[in-house]
Amino acid sequence: MMANFDQVSLLLLVLVPLAGAVLAMALPKDRPRDAWQFAIFVAAVSFVISVIVFLRYDYGAGGVQMVRAYDWIGHPVNITLHFGLNGIGAPLVLLNGIVLLGAVLISQTITRRTRDFFVLLLALGAGVYGVFVVRDLFFLFFFYELAVLPMYLLIGVWGSSTDFGTFLRTKEYGAMKLMLMLVAGSILIWIGILALYVASSQAGDPTFNIDKLAALQQSGAVSRVTQMWVFPFFAVGFGTLAGLWPFHTWSPDGHVAAPTGVSMLHAGVLMKLGAFGIIQVGMLLTPLGAEVWMPVLIGLGTVNVIYGAISALSQNDLKYVIGYSSVSHMGYVLMGIATLHPVGLAGAVLQMFSHGIMTALMFAMVGAIYERAHIRDSMILNGLIKRMGTTTFFFAIAGLASLGLPGLSGFIAEFMVFTGAFRTYLPLAVLGVIGAAITAVYILRLLARSFFGEGDPQWAHLTDASPVEKGVGAAFVLILIAVGVWPAPLLRVINTGVEGALSVF
Repeated sequence: MMANFDQVSLLLLVLVPLAGAVLAMALPKDRPRDAWQFAIFVAAVSFVISVIVFLRYDYGAGGVQMVRAYDWIGHPVNITLHFGLNGIGAPLVLLNGIVLLGAVLISQTITRRTRDFFVLLLALGAGVYGVFVVRDLFFLFFFYELAVLPMYLLIGVWGSSTDFGTFLRTKEYGAMKLMLMLVAGSILIWIGILALYVASSQAGDPTFNIDKLAALQQSGAVSRVTQMWVFPFFAVGFGTLAGLWPFHTWSPDGHVAAPTGVSMLHAGVLMKLGAFGIIQVGMLLTPLGAEVWMPVLIGLGTVNVIYGAISALSQNDLKYVIGYSSVSHMGYVLMGIATLHPVGLAGAVLQMFSHGIMTALMFAMVGAIYERAHIRDSMILNGLIKRMGTTTFFFAIAGLASLGLPGLSGFIAEFMVFTGAFRTYLPLAVLGVIGAAITAVYILRLLARSFFGEGDPQWAHLTDASPVEKGVGAAFVLILIAVGVWPAPLLRVINTGVEGALSVF
């Protein structure tokens, strides 16, 4: 029975939230709680499937598993809805299941056009699942766009504008900036995909199939020069979504304008699609080009780390702090990828999972504060622990994981990235460690300024997190601790994917 489930499990991962989005359209517009509860049901089913898929992945066998293909367009175009899961995609599928369910639960505060909000949120979740489990570049690009495009409406309609006194950053500005940058990146990705498709056509077998294209480049059918020119299209295209400097500027503005649940998915999962694309498409299909350009990528990733940390240090808005922190932490991911070292790459994938949980938790808690105080200025908020003790605890754990406290998931992930970097690019590894030190400064300063110290009487009316927020926070904290104390279950799976990714070099 489970063998039959394996055959359709990846299809179900995509179909359940996608069908949920379609069915949600039939819900009454004037019953927001029904839409929320229906979305919880769909997200919970998706979460259960993602857990089963992760547990069913045989790390002893490795490779691509749970393969199933459905012909879509035959000869001469040759496009197939081809599913398959490797050791890098498996933990990210689990991450999406966790964050999607948490984002839906947190979104209980959405009362305007609730049905439409959850239609878009579930469609976004389906797109993310699709990117992680398809083995055809055409459909990978389709699901990539399905994950990205709903962000424009989710931010533009349900987001919030921020007044800095001297100027106003509207939600429409954040949504439009995000969309323009990500669409520009998508164009580069599509150019790279078409270049590989043309190369396969010239070899006599036009295909979008990732495995066939990988075999094609290993046979020498795709020249070194072609790979050298194609890899930057993937690196910059996918890197834009991953927050790659200097194409990162859409990310903090998008974070600040987005509603809480969307911020959780944005930082927790969507940015990981970019890093996954660099590994799954750029490295696997153009390895000769990757070898040439990786020194540039690790240099830009190091700039991410330092620039993002210093920028976070200079912010007062809690969401901007977390937004620039995400840019900095995605720099660690890019550094780990660029090492082309087993330890560094495994650390990058583990960092994707760890950062996805910690940053989603921080955004959830900031959302709880903003819902009650209607302000996110760390210069005004102070002594919140006296009124919001549980919220403070959850935010503190996420912050400590972010700065790499031993015993939490961030420590082992960053340690592995630094180990790989020290073995390959020593000077840049030193700069990465300096970035981690700056992270500790802004996280501890933020905790001291906004959560601890003397309480301000103007916040005496604040209430602590709701039962739903406490449940989501507790679950995320347990995951951060569990991965920090015992990362082996994740690393066993990740290492099989890393072996496959580096086998082409």
